[in-house]
Amino acid sequence: MIIETKKRDVALVVDDSPETLRLLTDALDGAGMTVMVALDGASAMRIVDQITPDIVLLDAVMPGIDGFETCRRLKRDAGLDHVPIIFMTGLAETEHIVRGLEAGGVDYVTKPIAVEEMLARIRVHLANARLTQSARAALDVSGRYLLAVNGAGKLMWATPQAQKLLSDALSSEGDAVVLPDPIPQWLEQARKGKAGSKATVIAALPGNEPLRLQYMGKLGANEFLLRLAKDSGADAPAEFSSELGLTTREGEVLSWLSKGKTNRDIAQILGLSPRTVDKHLEQIYAKLGVENRTAAAAIAVNAKNRRG
Repeated sequence: MIIETKKRDVALVVDDSPETLRLLTDALDGAGMTVMVALDGASAMRIVDQITPDIVLLDAVMPGIDGFETCRRLKRDAGLDHVPIIFMTGLAETEHIVRGLEAGGVDYVTKPIAVEEMLARIRVHLANARLTQSARAALDVSGRYLLAVNGAGKLMWATPQAQKLLSDALSSEGDAVVLPDPIPQWLEQARKGKAGSKATVIAALPGNEPLRLQYMGKLGANEFLLRLAKDSGADAPAEFSSELGLTTREGEVLSWLSKGKTNRDIAQILGLSPRTVDKHLEQIYAKLGVENRTAAAAIAVNAKNRRG
């Protein structure tokens, strides 16, 4: 009989105080977590090169690289964008709290540390991180061309499908990928409800690759969800909807099919998953009384020729 054991969460504690390290190591170990410790930011960077923690407890004031800069480097260089970082410090002024959050922290606790409160915060942030990761994993598997940006147009995350479209097209400012104009201005209007009913924008990218984005909604205080698609010239017309008894979306799919586009091309153009395109094609075949894309395309071409 095989007994499955629950995976222990890994916490990285970064602090130059031996007393704080001892206190938190005992508390976290007692809570069933695996604990790694670092006395400074440079040591923390070396540790995360070897293992990715589930959560980081980070002292804000340390010799050498301070906690704020360490947080920025962990998020940027070590790829810990999905790992919650909780700041710990005796600095309680608003400016320090804001600085910690702007550096990428999710929470801020003051010393002396109340262990039970710290453990409660850790449980909440670990649960939130798991939910976020599960949601993004579901989006990745679904084939969605989705990404999230902040209010300035800086890319925060993207599904693999969206990353593929963006990889060769976008420039970066420093270490941050930033969407080109006029997207930041359009985003400002879209989130204020002033971008029209469709809330879409088209921007020319390097290499003359057009990019179409649709505003999907707000995810967090400064995180906005967008849907990405290639824009092949003009918007695909729903030419065949009424004439052939198709829905508007089915008409769009058939229109691009008649132009020789593959299912993957159609998915990118319309911002759909390949699975959704397959389902639309199944409905199109059934409504047209055909069995394959060649026959459906022939009907579409004939309908277009009759009109023109």
